[in-house]
Amino acid sequence: MRRRRTVSAVIAGLAALAVTGVGACTTGSAAAAGKVDVVAAFYPLQFVSEQVGGAHVAVTNLAKPGAEPHDLELSARQVGRVSDAKVIVYLKGFQPAVDDAVDQVGGDRAFDVGGAVPLLAAGDSDHVHEGETGHSDGSTDPHVWLDPTRLATIGQQVADRLAAADPDHAADYTANAARLRTALTGLDQQFAAGLANCQRRELVTGHAAFGYLAQRYHLEQVGLTGVTPDTEPAPQRLAAVAQEAREHGATTIFFETLVSPKVADTIAHEVGAKTAVLDPIEGLQPGATGDYFSIMRANLTTLRTALDCT
Repeated sequence: MRRRRTVSAVIAGLAALAVTGVGACTTGSAAAAGKVDVVAAFYPLQFVSEQVGGAHVAVTNLAKPGAEPHDLELSARQVGRVSDAKVIVYLKGFQPAVDDAVDQVGGDRAFDVGGAVPLLAAGDSDHVHEGETGHSDGSTDPHVWLDPTRLATIGQQVADRLAAADPDHAADYTANAARLRTALTGLDQQFAAGLANCQRRELVTGHAAFGYLAQRYHLEQVGLTGVTPDTEPAPQRLAAVAQEAREHGATTIFFETLVSPKVADTIAHEVGAKTAVLDPIEGLQPGATGDYFSIMRANLTTLRTALDCT
């Protein structure tokens, strides 16, 4: 893994940008347009911020399309945006570089969405394969947005944060969050109905990124690795997962966008299964035209096919 630059190493560059006035260009543009400047750490948080903020916000996503957000390194310009933003929406523990920036320049403008909803701990869910909700280092599955009901609660709290930063539009933020909750409730109902009657309920995935989805819809997740996507599984783990896939008659091994399918291909070949994309929605591909809702519905279609749901 590449050696990550600390935010402290970027502060000097941030100071240089401040001298030239470059670091404040995003905030200045937002203020000139009468918008609240919001920084979102990665795509799902950008999506929620835009849905709730509507026309009153200008949202900057720190993670580039097509890039794995776990590996994000921040430039001096991006640290400047964190420093200048009125609201910072992030998930503590998901992106170390963002955590560093928030600790050093975020102040009380930062909102950790992990504090808005109940979180899974290692081994905490009956619907996730034992030992695979968390990682060997004690970290847990951060993908809270794959449960639409949790994402709706996050949306409500984003509305509260925006209202505190921009009281004149508080009613609009509250109304937008309510509309988002209605839409997410509809999505939740589609998943519940679509996955109610399936021949199989086990997800064999490249890494354990689907614990919240599995818990919500009474599925069982078997991750080849823990929550970190670039971790290579040990040969013993590959053998154990292959054996379990055979025992449960798994016909599909899932891999993800933004991550190599190599490991999933290996298991699929071993057990005579096929592979399919199941998107954890950590980020969008460059040029993508879909959004959270369309990707989640594509995931549902993929699951229904793989699990033989009626």
